[in-house]
Amino acid sequence: MTERRQVLVTGYGAVTPLGHSAEETWTAMLAGRSGIDTVDAIDVTGLGVRIGGQVRGFTPGRYMPPTVSRRADPYAQYALAAALEACEHAGLVIDDRLAPRVAVVIGSGYGPVGSIYRAANTLRDKGPRAISPFTQVTTAMDSAVGEISMRLGAQGPSRAQSTACASGADAVGAGMRMISHGEADIVLAGGADACVTAVDLAGSGNARALSRRNDDPAAACRPFDAHRDGFVMSEGAAVVVLEAAEVAGRRGAAVLAELAGYGASSDAHHWTAPHPEGRGARLAVEAALRDAGISGADVDYVNAHGTGTLLNDAMETAVLRKVLGDRVTRIPVSSTKSMTGHMIGAAGAVELVASIQALRTGDVPPTINCDQPIDPDINFVPHRAQHHKRLRVALSNSFGFGGHNAALVVRAV
Repeated sequence: MTERRQVLVTGYGAVTPLGHSAEETWTAMLAGRSGIDTVDAIDVTGLGVRIGGQVRGFTPGRYMPPTVSRRADPYAQYALAAALEACEHAGLVIDDRLAPRVAVVIGSGYGPVGSIYRAANTLRDKGPRAISPFTQVTTAMDSAVGEISMRLGAQGPSRAQSTACASGADAVGAGMRMISHGEADIVLAGGADACVTAVDLAGSGNARALSRRNDDPAAACRPFDAHRDGFVMSEGAAVVVLEAAEVAGRRGAAVLAELAGYGASSDAHHWTAPHPEGRGARLAVEAALRDAGISGADVDYVNAHGTGTLLNDAMETAVLRKVLGDRVTRIPVSSTKSMTGHMIGAAGAVELVASIQALRTGDVPPTINCDQPIDPDINFVPHRAQHHKRLRVALSNSFGFGGHNAALVVRAV
């Protein structure tokens, strides 16, 4: 049996409601700044929920020519911008020698929904001759993957991944497996979504999944707080550069962390509610720890899924107590969604970046709005960032509608 290849993270990029780069996003997280506000990019008249985490002030022309920005849905634009930043951060230039062994995997829960809605409205209002010949590709779930691979010249496998809110984490996990099993040497992996739309706010609002704190947007997302009332729909993207250790060594790449473990599962229970005992979530977390060759006693930080919904937060807390035991009361556990909102398919990738930054700096981003913790024995890092002297291993959880669960383990190097 061939020895499993070590997978390293050598770069990352992000576009979020907190900033247009990974660095801007991280700085805002440590400051405890909320990216949630009243939605102004669309008409929210008549909607029960009128708040969200928008990517504000994004200029596509900084990252792509007009021919691309005109055809690409915002979710694909964000993904491409994050991928370009990740490659620059990693010092990665994809030349003819590397290209056949560079893969791209991008996860998305909703995909190019804005473009789909616009195309349907155009067909209704102007007829079939008004539909762009690019519509069939730009309204497809793989459009972000296509834009990235074509722009960067990556000729290895390119795949779109869709597992609801676990999409970004699953895409990173799929990239890890590609390298571990020899299918690729380098993978650009991550997630993207741009679903702050009237349809999606109405649908998730009618499902009673969203916070209705329209009058106080910054306080709306309240993970692990007793007065939480739902998640906040947000948008963004993050991409990480994954490399086989020997390839990163040959390139002389700066190593940010080791991607040590990945686990995934399904609840097989309900479309929108997690299994009441966290059966699937626990399976994913245990699988990720086992894949990394560690136990719960080795975890130093948890970036929780922490959506701010009644059912998820209670379930995740119970799962962490079962899997980590008493360790969970001695380590920081925070939810950065309290500041970004829920970026759906991008969430797991953005939260992986935050987890790696915590390992590198010892600084743990806070869970803002956590005024009355549902489990007072757990350090949810309320309100303000904390510094911890020794952080070696981080666990990042992603659980989604449809019972999709994914967990990633990263180790400091």
